[in-house]
Amino acid sequence: MIGACFSALLSHWRRNPIQLFAYLAGLALATALWSGVQAINAEARASYDNAAATLGEGQFDQLVPRQGSRIPQETYITLRRAGWLVSPVIEGRLQGLRIIGVDPVTTPGGLGGLQPERLLTVGEAGAEQVFVNPQTAERLQAGLTVTVDASIAPGIGIADIGTVQTLLNRNDLSRLIVLPDQPLGRPDLSSVAPELRLQAAAQGADIGQLTDSFHLNLTAFGLLSFAVGLFIVHSTIGLAFEQRRGMIRTLRSLGVPLRLLLTMIAVEMMTLAAIGAALGVIAGYLIAALLLPDVAATLRGLYGAEISGKLHIRVEWWLSGLLIALLGTAIALAGRIWQISHMPLLASVRPRAWVMASAARFRFQTQGAMVLLGAALLLAIFGKGLIAGFALLGCLLIGAALALPVVTALMLSICETRARAPLWQWFWADTRQQLPGLSLALMALLLAVAANIGVSTMVSSFRLTFIGFLDQRLAPELFVQVETAEESAALLSYLDAKAIEALPLMSVQTRITGRPTELYSVRVGPTYRDNWVFLAAATPPWDAVAAGQAVVVNEQLARRAGLWVGDDVEIDAKLTLPIAAVVGDYGNPNGQVVIAQSLFERLHPSLVPLRFGIRSADPAALRQDLTQALGITPNAITDQAAIKALSMQVFERTFTVTAALNALTLMVAGFAILMSLLTLADLRVPQLAPVWALGLTRRMLGWLEVLRAVALATLVFLCAVPLGLALAWVLLSIINVEAFGWQLPMYLFPVEYFWLGTYALIAAVLAALWPAMRLMRKPPSALLKVFANER
Repeated sequence: MIGACFSALLSHWRRNPIQLFAYLAGLALATALWSGVQAINAEARASYDNAAATLGEGQFDQLVPRQGSRIPQETYITLRRAGWLVSPVIEGRLQGLRIIGVDPVTTPGGLGGLQPERLLTVGEAGAEQVFVNPQTAERLQAGLTVTVDASIAPGIGIADIGTVQTLLNRNDLSRLIVLPDQPLGRPDLSSVAPELRLQAAAQGADIGQLTDSFHLNLTAFGLLSFAVGLFIVHSTIGLAFEQRRGMIRTLRSLGVPLRLLLTMIAVEMMTLAAIGAALGVIAGYLIAALLLPDVAATLRGLYGAEISGKLHIRVEWWLSGLLIALLGTAIALAGRIWQISHMPLLASVRPRAWVMASAARFRFQTQGAMVLLGAALLLAIFGKGLIAGFALLGCLLIGAALALPVVTALMLSICETRARAPLWQWFWADTRQQLPGLSLALMALLLAVAANIGVSTMVSSFRLTFIGFLDQRLAPELFVQVETAEESAALLSYLDAKAIEALPLMSVQTRITGRPTELYSVRVGPTYRDNWVFLAAATPPWDAVAAGQAVVVNEQLARRAGLWVGDDVEIDAKLTLPIAAVVGDYGNPNGQVVIAQSLFERLHPSLVPLRFGIRSADPAALRQDLTQALGITPNAITDQAAIKALSMQVFERTFTVTAALNALTLMVAGFAILMSLLTLADLRVPQLAPVWALGLTRRMLGWLEVLRAVALATLVFLCAVPLGLALAWVLLSIINVEAFGWQLPMYLFPVEYFWLGTYALIAAVLAALWPAMRLMRKPPSALLKVFANER
């Protein structure tokens, strides 16, 4: 009996191959977008862990220079002679490679799978070679001798410290690792090397923590794409049960126990779901491989994080893809199974039985929508933290999607009431009757369009704000880097003699309000007064800063520390100053405090400015003068345009992945409409046959089907615009603040919304054309058969 039942159930898919394709393709698309995002995240996190293991970052205290990035080798020798047990490290860039030199004798470990003694192995010429992983070795040009070692993190080369000094043509160091065991009675650092400062292991920037927000955003968009794809699965399952209602009635009437029948249906659907999910995982691998280079460029530009350019098949992402697909299918299947189990034996054969069940489901959806939208409102008012922000986002999107059928039905009822011709009254009534079968596809389209509106608003608002921010921060036409205090003094004297405004740029790493913070020095003048725009400020802020009586802090520090204008901030143990202004600092994950140059020099008298911003009406001529008069090398002078171009390039690549996911989500929504219309086409023949018999041609009926898709897509777009704007507000005012520490102003872009609406209508028309063409070509005999059979 079980075999015969299975054969009967599977015969449905043989008769409806398009529906089988919709079921498998919907699951494959949903799983592909989710597993692709998870594959990217897993690869990135594995690279972070590998880098931390390779370098030992975060494990040991370090000595770093108070100013600049270099430590004289004599300072290292002095510390060793004074009893400080430290290990030298040199770091630089060579052919795009982050090359690190360590002392294999004194290093405390942290080279990952590479044993330090390999750097000294004479037989392998280890002391003359650089160890890199295979992907990094492929990118390097000829001329650098490398040894491939798979345990090395991507983008990093490890070698003996002498080898790296030779390759970089340097005789200094970058930092000193403090060994865990130190002798008693060692002298204070201030008495041996006052130009260095101790950076505790916990103070180092954890790249995994810095990038958590980026990966969380990727995961959120992957989950949204998965939800849109899952609507296809839910819709297909519902239509499959609708079409098999007669088969279910027959099997139960023949004596098949209800429990056995439901078990076989569950096994059948979950087996097909496993096949679709497996196809989705394969497609997800391909999507991740296409998007990984842009993600790598984004993480490198924003956070300096190197991730592998090669995608590995890791069990955590493909298994999560399979499990979430099966779980989503099981949830969609559970509702239909519950519906069958509670419907009387003969009720399922009545044409209106499933419509009545759908009406009950609509009432439940309406109640759920009200609860979720109410929860979203409460979270918007009282919620705190990133998790609460994403919970708000989920409640808002799901609540709006659940409310869509009710809102659409209400709008269609209004259209029906206002229609005068019988044809259009039937058109709007028939459209409303189709809502149970199309509601899930319309929900998918709503989420896709709203996500596109919300994200495009966020990105475009960010772009406008970021361009203004660059104009503010990059006001000097030239930026110059010198190496010594003598070169610094000579440059200042030259510029002062020519009455050229120079802006010395000095900073030190410190801890303020218990957080790693950059303390900046500024020479207050026309450039700062005219160009800097504050989020909030006392009146006038620069006068108080110039007098050394106040500070300017960036938004990240202000929000994370719960401070604002007028609050006091402790600069060091002996100095506390009020905040005169809070400034937007977009793209920076760390806190900053800006003080006057005179105050900075009192706090750090041993530091001299080595970086300068220079104002000039003719930057090209000034660049030439500096090179000829002072001997400054051309590569030490950077023009404003080059920095802006690089910053905008990083910005644009940052949102490439988001744009790709949005486009894929919209494509999935269009596919959902297509599959719903195709599976509904045969079910609609009994409803269209009487209208055809009354004189409406098949061609006219086909075009009415296209018009119906356009009307529904228009209604969905009208609902998606306010939802998308609400989504943008949440992203800009809540998610960005919690994830990155800054709040962006929100701008509106009606032209972009118009084109997005046009794309949505085009997707709806394309999805409706195939079913409409099938209806136009349907032979009259197929329509006449409706009247020959009792329905």
